[in-house]
Amino acid sequence: MPGALDVAYVNGRIWTGAGPHLFSDAIGIKGDRIGAIGQAAVRSGTVRSTQIVDLKGAFVTPGLIDAHVHFVKASIMLSQPSLRTADTPEAFIRRIGEAARNLPPGQWLQGGNWDQDRWGGRMPDRSWIDPVTPDTPVAVIRYDLHMMLLNSVALRLAGIDRNTPDIPGGVIERDAKGEPTGIVKDAAKQLVLRAIGAPSDAQIDAAARQGIALALSKGVTSVHSTEIDWVAQAAFQRLNAAGPPGIRFASYVPLADWERQAARIADQGSGDDWMRLAGCKVVFDGSLGSRTALFYEPYLDDPSTHGMTVTDPADLRRWMMAADRAGLQIAVHAIGDRANDTVLDIMAAVAAANGKRDRRFRIEHAQHLAPAAIPRFARQGVIASVQPYHAVDDGRWAVRRIGPDRLKTSFAFHSLIASGAHVCMGSDWPVAPIDPLSGLKAAVLRETLDGRNPGGWYPEQRVSLAQALSGYTRGGAYAAFSEQRVGVLAPGYLADFTVFDTDLFAIDPERITDAKVLRTIVGGIPRFVA
Repeated sequence: MPGALDVAYVNGRIWTGAGPHLFSDAIGIKGDRIGAIGQAAVRSGTVRSTQIVDLKGAFVTPGLIDAHVHFVKASIMLSQPSLRTADTPEAFIRRIGEAARNLPPGQWLQGGNWDQDRWGGRMPDRSWIDPVTPDTPVAVIRYDLHMMLLNSVALRLAGIDRNTPDIPGGVIERDAKGEPTGIVKDAAKQLVLRAIGAPSDAQIDAAARQGIALALSKGVTSVHSTEIDWVAQAAFQRLNAAGPPGIRFASYVPLADWERQAARIADQGSGDDWMRLAGCKVVFDGSLGSRTALFYEPYLDDPSTHGMTVTDPADLRRWMMAADRAGLQIAVHAIGDRANDTVLDIMAAVAAANGKRDRRFRIEHAQHLAPAAIPRFARQGVIASVQPYHAVDDGRWAVRRIGPDRLKTSFAFHSLIASGAHVCMGSDWPVAPIDPLSGLKAAVLRETLDGRNPGGWYPEQRVSLAQALSGYTRGGAYAAFSEQRVGVLAPGYLADFTVFDTDLFAIDPERITDAKVLRTIVGGIPRFVA
């Protein structure tokens, strides 16, 4: 890209993410693009008007891409109480009571991120929290987003009682007398969300701006928002219409609504460099923590269940066939081994029926795989969209759910990469922190959060730092059809990069999360400066 540079970043340790010269020392920017890489090329494009920024040896990567977030939900939760660190039932109850007392009368208490495994696995129920929330409706979500705890006020407002029928794709837990316990799972959450109602556009946009600021402070320049509603996409469009939002969005909407998305793309186009109408997503099964992920064999700590399907396989096949025929990219949430096999089978059938094209099917999470499933990702051209932090989080208790044998090919990052599969990485925020450094450390070391696996939990599935960084850069770009614009640092690409105070390749991996983001550059403009 010839011509005078607007800005020259010099004296850096730059990981370009692209061979054969993976490391460089300078970046030149012209407009919103990279104009030059390397000291000689940058010097030749530097003129009197070029702004010179001395990186003073700082470490630079391509802009980090979080390939799986629930962006609007997570942004709204920033202002809601968190129960993630409640380590005992007493602490859990106390925090809910304190939060309820601070709310105006009648306002729903939401938020949550609770984790019953922090106190040994005993499941909470409404009797725990009714005494401290006699007049406040409570709907606090487990950190995996698949399970809610309601108090009696909330159950009443949601219209849930002993006579409420079971919900297809969901669970209303009941006690021995048939009364709801207060726990609802997966599709049954919709009864509650309808009762709560939606926040206003102004509230959503304000929350999203907070989320953007947080993401930028962590070095994130792009996100793939996999919320299965239309609220997030509308918010991103509003933010983009008001001016560049600061980070780039790829938006996935419900697969059941594929016709609406296809019509919108036909009418408006697929978006611009800031906001793309990326495709459609569907949730096929539940989660390991909620025992709703679908397995061939039953759960060891509840042999009465193998998990469940949130979406009927016949619906999944029908919607995928039609959406793929319309040219839409499709992402499918699958956690359990049976769920992943079923989704891979349907993807193969759809591809065979609709013919060869660059479709880039995605499986979101791809957590627990049968050994024979691993090579299928590369063979079928299916992207594994994984979240490394989940391995070190779920690894605290996963053996109680499914035992050591099934875990050998769970969170199988190394095996997937070695097989030649396209792998992108993300956080699943708010399920995990929107902090790529936490994900990088988890992928490289696989040390569980409880400190009980200092040598790595199933260490054979560890990956190198370069492989993990590729998952957060090139892998994320490829997963959203953006590999010609972002994901590497090369002339002509959008000028998105992250500047750290520490060379991640030069330190003990234990110290990865000690690194600090100094600058986050998106479109050539510093969007965050420490």
